Amino acid sequence: MLHITKLFPGIVANDDITLQLKRGEIHALLGENGAGKSTLMSVLFGLYQAEEGEIRKDGRPVKIMNPNDANDLGIGMVHQHFKLVQCFTVLENIILGVETTSGGFLQKDEARKKVMALSDKYGLSVDPDAKIEDITVGMQQRTEILKMLYRDNEILIFDEPTAVLTPQEIEELMVIMKNLAKEGKSILFISHKLNEIMEVADRCSVLRRGKYIGTVDIKDTNEQDLSRMMVGRDVKLVVDKAPAKPGKPILEVRGMTVASKAHGNNAVKNVSFTVREGEIVCIAGIDGNGQTEFVYGLTGLEPLVSGSIKLCGQDITKASIRERSKLLSHIPEDRHKHGLVLDYSLEFNMVLQRYYDPKFLNGGMFLNRKAIREYSDKLIDEFDVRSGEGSVTIARSMSGGNQQKAIIAREIDKEHQLLVAVQPVRGLDVGAIEFIHKSLIEERDKGKAVLLVSLELEEVMNVSDRILVMYEGELVGELDPKTTSTEELGLYMAGAKREEVRA
Repeated sequence: MLHITKLFPGIVANDDITLQLKRGEIHALLGENGAGKSTLMSVLFGLYQAEEGEIRKDGRPVKIMNPNDANDLGIGMVHQHFKLVQCFTVLENIILGVETTSGGFLQKDEARKKVMALSDKYGLSVDPDAKIEDITVGMQQRTEILKMLYRDNEILIFDEPTAVLTPQEIEELMVIMKNLAKEGKSILFISHKLNEIMEVADRCSVLRRGKYIGTVDIKDTNEQDLSRMMVGRDVKLVVDKAPAKPGKPILEVRGMTVASKAHGNNAVKNVSFTVREGEIVCIAGIDGNGQTEFVYGLTGLEPLVSGSIKLCGQDITKASIRERSKLLSHIPEDRHKHGLVLDYSLEFNMVLQRYYDPKFLNGGMFLNRKAIREYSDKLIDEFDVRSGEGSVTIARSMSGGNQQKAIIAREIDKEHQLLVAVQPVRGLDVGAIEFIHKSLIEERDKGKAVLLVSLELEEVMNVSDRILVMYEGELVGELDPKTTSTEELGLYMAGAKREEVRA
């Protein structure tokens, strides 16, 4: 990619960027949220057209006007926000656009054999007949990868591929990527996770605010140097925090059971625990072990089969979502599905749960646009949410990391006693992660209760004061991060160890 420049209203997303990918190499693309990484890859995949510059493949200039052109050139992409049809099955999504037909009828048997062969070869276990809307984000990710392999692509773009995976799945993906590179496939790997880049990449190119900073050989660099190139300053990679001082109970969950949408069994089974003011309790577990359904039950998105929830002493088991939102803030797992209205402006997204607040109304009936704008501007500034046109930016046009920062700004600033943070740093760069973790600890130190749900072992060990491990919908262990190891935590998460957890 030579001298690529891509413009959006109010922003130069890519400013004269040159990137070269060798055959059989894993080339990492590193940069802060909104640095232009996904935009550059979207230009390569034909989703955007660059204003300036050219793309060459095997030395020849090529025109990539759309993703079909990219596929014809052997370029495939796994997007940060998956491009899957929710009501289709895994198999239907994989073959979509390259279906085999006979006499006008879809021939799924051959396709199924090829998909299952690829699934076995690369260790990408999926249920071909499950609907996308019913499966975990981890399996959706595997579906996207299989979609690319099914098309025999030789240049593979992975946009934040590990953001939604468990530690074990990440290790498996690293092995898969190395094997693909050995087979002669070339991989472009967008990531914020410096340890993954150090482990899997051959070279790394760094972007900062749309500009190319440089390319380094991984064997000649380290995490601190990469983070300095990416952010332009030294970043603390370890969380500083004083010991917790837990106070009175804020959240009391007793016997919570939540049904599963995917199968007839219950996804959450008889879960009981307490979170007190002034502490961060983390629910750790491998993706798909009931954490999603647990959070839905807690926040009111799903009804409970049985059990009770008390928040600040009042029973909210049957309370509406609005009633709950007056006491708790929720950073959701899926920022597009439950976090934002993508076609609303940033300022309206900032007041989604508070537009009826008197300070955002004129005469009790009409929105006070001036007050909403001022509030949104304040949060954008405080939380460094980067967007082309400030408060009037449409949420859909922002980078994934900045969408996440907008949600975090809104939820932390909102009045609450309990903060439920589900994968809060998913897809964020080290500078933003440092800021978010500091914000969670500040909430704790202000006497709020924080319930963190995370798959990231490092985050679980660094940020939490107590760890509850969820396996197959049950709590199987309560651990102290100061006295446990990541290995022991991993054993509980995999179901190899368990103990009785008292509420």
